[in-house]
Amino acid sequence: MGQELEYRALLAVDIEHSAGRGNVAFQQIRGVLSAALRESFEESGIDWEACLRDSLGDGIRVAAPAGVRKTRLIHPLVHELEVRLRAHNRNAGPATRIRVRIALHAGDVCLGPGGEFTGRPLEVLARLLDAAPLRDALAAAPETVPAALLVSRHFYDETVRHGYPGIDPDTFRKITVTEKEYTADAWLHLTGYAAVPPAPAPGGDPGQRAPGHSKMVNKASGNGVVYATQNGTQNITINGKA
Repeated sequence: MGQELEYRALLAVDIEHSAGRGNVAFQQIRGVLSAALRESFEESGIDWEACLRDSLGDGIRVAAPAGVRKTRLIHPLVHELEVRLRAHNRNAGPATRIRVRIALHAGDVCLGPGGEFTGRPLEVLARLLDAAPLRDALAAAPETVPAALLVSRHFYDETVRHGYPGIDPDTFRKITVTEKEYTADAWLHLTGYAAVPPAPAPGGDPGQRAPGHSKMVNKASGNGVVYATQNGTQNITINGKA
């Protein structure tokens, strides 16, 4: 039997700083992530058992069943996953806390007779998941932020930009991904935040505002303050530190 070509929505998740925790802790966080993903897919109306899945070692790659609306992989799925990871982290020790990077893409994949799936869309998905801006955004975010999301241009154009219920385009920031041979635009989102803080300009002050931009100050959870300019730029200060 040959391979079949089919359009699928694709998700990949990777655990931040999973190495060096020891086998027991690693197996625990792998189990927590797997259970949280399964519950999040089911709560989003996506049959987990009908999904194609591959292990990434410290993460997982998922092809949703054919015909699943791509919007569901953002809302409510990302929110459902965030809620479960936050709940786990409240009572977890340092060795078992989980923060994850999430990448979303879609395209025609080759389906093998044994349930395997391959193709160029999976290469794009891998580049998004490993993208430096995604890693940096999660590393710079407060520990209470459990996930950072990056979606491809294709996924963004067909889901985020339309402002479907539960998806706010203003909470996504356009970036450029350059990984190996792949260079493309993508859109970054931090779970639980109204907007993604902008990347600081090279050699510049990340808190500096362009002339003429007004500033509003709002209290934020985590004893922080949010400084946002009218054009949507936002700097987050936690306990007096930017």
